[in-house]
Amino acid sequence: MPTAWLSLGANIGDPAVQLAEAIRRLDAHPAIAVTAQSSVIRTKAWGKIDQPDFANMAATIETDLPPVDLLHACLDIERDMGRIRHEVWGPRLIDIDLIAYERVEMDTTKLILPHRFAHERDFVLEPLREISPETADWIVSRS
Repeated sequence: MPTAWLSLGANIGDPAVQLAEAIRRLDAHPAIAVTAQSSVIRTKAWGKIDQPDFANMAATIETDLPPVDLLHACLDIERDMGRIRHEVWGPRLIDIDLIAYERVEMDTTKLILPHRFAHERDFVLEPLREISPETADWIVSRS
């Protein structure tokens, strides 16, 4: 099965509980198996900085979903957990970003891989380096 890497974050509600629940839901999906997860780090907000700090982590998964279908599965989990998109880079109950899928490079209206901003965000790279340093290095090399 193909391997993909996700970045998860939350900064409202109980972020640690929400991150654990998102991992549980990902692993419960019939086409996704969580194979590694980083520790949770606390970071300042990025983009829109007048909001609570974030709890961030990364996960490695195996999936037989193609990249766009995996993106939709992540968005479905966010929605099912109660995420409502009020503003770009605003506070969030849960955020699940598809960072990389194998070594696929794509740029479509629905999905850009590797993630367009991953190489600029330590809150993505630090947890990712913990579980897959070669993937973090590959993402940085693409920028």
